[in-house]
Amino acid sequence: MLREWEKLPKFMQTEEVRPYYDSLKKKKISLALKRGFDVFAASVMLVTFSPVLIAISIMIVRDSNGGVFYRQERVTQYGRKFKIFKFRTMVANADKIGTQVTVSNDSRVTRVGEKLRKYRLDELPQLINIILGDMTLVGTRPESTHYVKKYTPEMYATLLLPAGVTSEASIKYKDEAELLDKADDVDKVYVEKVLPEKMKYNLESIRKFSFIHDIGTMIKTVFAVIR
Repeated sequence: MLREWEKLPKFMQTEEVRPYYDSLKKKKISLALKRGFDVFAASVMLVTFSPVLIAISIMIVRDSNGGVFYRQERVTQYGRKFKIFKFRTMVANADKIGTQVTVSNDSRVTRVGEKLRKYRLDELPQLINIILGDMTLVGTRPESTHYVKKYTPEMYATLLLPAGVTSEASIKYKDEAELLDKADDVDKVYVEKVLPEKMKYNLESIRKFSFIHDIGTMIKTVFAVIR
């Protein structure tokens, strides 16, 4: 549920965030439905896909050295930090030998990892984060602290809700890696061009938030992956 305005972190108590907060405050029923559905759906999916999760884990271990999961610090609701669960798709310690943004044909991506990324299967372990309350099915994709520090005051409105597994922005920018291929400075292009464009969709989703809209985004995600 949404905190009272006075209990938000100080960096979020701004005139840029207030309109988004006031809009969400009127949608208590949708927010309650959202959390209830998240826990129910994530629990069912974890049980249903458990054979697939086990099979993928075995493939990752056999394909390259390193653990099964990639646990990087990300930022979620109210600026809280958490460790995200993702299947490892890169060589061990990849984030220490390059940028935090992945481009296509990235030499750090493993053979199995390439397939997992293509079909978004590397995101499946985030069902655990949903049950723990770190994430939601539909919401702004969680950024690392490095990029959250680059947010404009208005962008902090996306932290009124938990970080999401999918969103309108992630559907529109599902080929983000290809867009960054030709960049000389990947971090700079991401912060100055890609992130602001993605945030337009994220902020619009906050303005138009409803439980039904979330369901629509999940359906769009399924079709996007199939395409």
